[in-house]
Amino acid sequence: MTEESTVPGPWITPSGRYARVLGRAVDIALALAVLLSAYGYAGDHDLLLGALMALALLARRTRPGAVMAVVMALAFVQFLLHDPNLSSPPTYAPAAYDMAVLFAMMSAVHHSRTPWMPYAAGGAVLLATAVASFGVPFLGLDGFGDGQTLLIFWGLTLTVWLTAFALHTRRLYAESQAARARHAEREQEQRARLAAARERAEIARELHDVVAHSLAVMILQADGAGTVLRTSPDQAESALRTIAATGRDAIDDMHRIVRVLREGRSETQGAGEERRLVTLDEIDVVADRARTAGLTVDLSVEVGEGQLSPTEEMTAFRIVQECLTNTLRHAGAGARVDIRVREEDGTLLIDVTDDGAGALAGRAPVGESGGNGLVGMRERVELAGGAFEAGPRLGSGWHVRASMPVRTKNTVRDSVGTER
Repeated sequence: MTEESTVPGPWITPSGRYARVLGRAVDIALALAVLLSAYGYAGDHDLLLGALMALALLARRTRPGAVMAVVMALAFVQFLLHDPNLSSPPTYAPAAYDMAVLFAMMSAVHHSRTPWMPYAAGGAVLLATAVASFGVPFLGLDGFGDGQTLLIFWGLTLTVWLTAFALHTRRLYAESQAARARHAEREQEQRARLAAARERAEIARELHDVVAHSLAVMILQADGAGTVLRTSPDQAESALRTIAATGRDAIDDMHRIVRVLREGRSETQGAGEERRLVTLDEIDVVADRARTAGLTVDLSVEVGEGQLSPTEEMTAFRIVQECLTNTLRHAGAGARVDIRVREEDGTLLIDVTDDGAGALAGRAPVGESGGNGLVGMRERVELAGGAFEAGPRLGSGWHVRASMPVRTKNTVRDSVGTER
């Protein structure tokens, strides 16, 4: 059964506008029935008591307990004032307008929010009918019936009470279903917001990594080409080729991101794509570009073939790429970078340090552009269940350290086979 099929309709839900209109019409009809039934009795007080009971019933939905108490009190007054010796039609208990007692009991059972109120209302009416049937001898009050009459009134009372209790249970069920539907709707909205936030964060990380790194390399190469354009045309030509290659790779990455967004699939699970889009082998490519931009890069990758999942290789590549980007932007040409990527005891360790080209740490803080790169690296590592730390080194330069648990292809395959 779907969630939508359990949502109660407007005629069941107490807060529905149709239920409110219908309920008010029923209240007026019951009050008129009690008032009209009070006409024709010989006692002068009958019409007054009937009118008061009818008036009280108009508030039976909002104040069911108070209405029950008022109607019971008026019925007791009517019992005290009844006179069986009057001419026809006599004033007796119960009178026809005492039906207000059953209406009040029904309202107390159906509309009360107090758990004990339905049982208290039913017990009060049963006790009142017993007193009215047999009287109170020590107070000089005579009853109006016998045991058979009492059984008839008790049967009528129990029938009304059970009907009201069934409606009460139905109302509670409808309210619980409505509350569940509202809760499910809020949960769905919350899940949608969280999913959208995760997607925005992933898109922001990818765009930042692609654009920032490519632009950093292209800017430094363009500056270098402009400097040696007249004195060393060969170096300028090499720099322009690097700019062109970097730009083409950046465009390919942008196309891939747009394709993922349009088709709604992850970059490691593309339909019909067997090859990995980003692997550890591409760390050599970004390291070479950093070298051509003026950095001295010492790279060491000690990870066996097939030990990392596509996601883990993507995370490692993006961290190294972002570290080189930050070094290019903040230390510039002439800086030295040491990169160590290794796997030890089921943990992928990534250490990247640079000397800041000799500048004291803190003079060109990495966070001056908002720290989006550091935020993105931290998010990637934490999503993989790892730990991340970054900060200035003592003296000059910067260091980045990340560790992530490794879930290899073989491990995934073995765990799936074990579960089966």
